[in-house]
This record gives sequence, structure tokens and C-alpha cells, in this order.
Amino acid sequence: MTTATRREVLGLYRRIFRLARTWQAASGQMEDTIKEKQYIINEARTLFQKNKNLTDADLIKQCTEECTARIEIGLHYQIPYPRPIHLPPMALTPLQGRRLQSQEKLRKLSKPVYLKSHDEIS
Repeated sequence: MTTATRREVLGLYRRIFRLARTWQAASGQMEDTIKEKQYIINEARTLFQKNKNLTDADLIKQCTEECTARIEIGLHYQIPYPRPIHLPPMALTPLQGRRLQSQEKLRKLSKPVYLKSHDEIS
């Protein structure tokens, strides 16, 4: 990992914890605010701990893009949880036929960047 990449990753880590410190739930309830703050902190720790040994520059770039997207989406919608995608079961049917493997591949390719690591943890 280069020093510029390391600096970027640590900056994202600090940004997440600053965000968690000042987070207010959209409902205005203190219990919701505490739960959401705790979720932000736990999610950040889990993902950063899981990815701390990455050395591939492309994978690190994908993780930082996912992190930035989740921060921006959370700030925009005032919801720290990842926004789910809703696709009907056979919405991505290929033209040649309905094979399960190609369905799964297309579904995986259609997943937004901010949900890449969510399914791995949940």
C-alpha cells in the first residue's frame, strides 16, 4: 500500500468516526440515535478489520469507493444502513435461456457498489 493510499484509507476511517460522533437519527429519538451511532462504529470496525491485509491496488480502490458511496448515501438519506436493491427474481433473464448460473452472474454484476461488502458480513 502506498503512502497516498494509506492516507486516504485512514482519512476515510477518521471521517466515519467523526460522522458517528455527530450523527442524529432522522426520527429524532435518542434511542434510535444511539443504535445508529453504534451501527456506524461497528460496521466501520468490522469492514476495516476485514480488509486491513489487502494489498491489491484495485481491491483497495473498490473498498474506498464503496466506503465513500455509503457515507454519501447515508448523509443524503439520513439512514446509516445500506439501501437495498429490489429486482424481481427473473428480471435479468438472458436472451438465450433461463439458466440459474447466468442469472446469478447477472445479479452479482448489477449489485451497486455500496452493497458489495454488506452481504459478506450479514
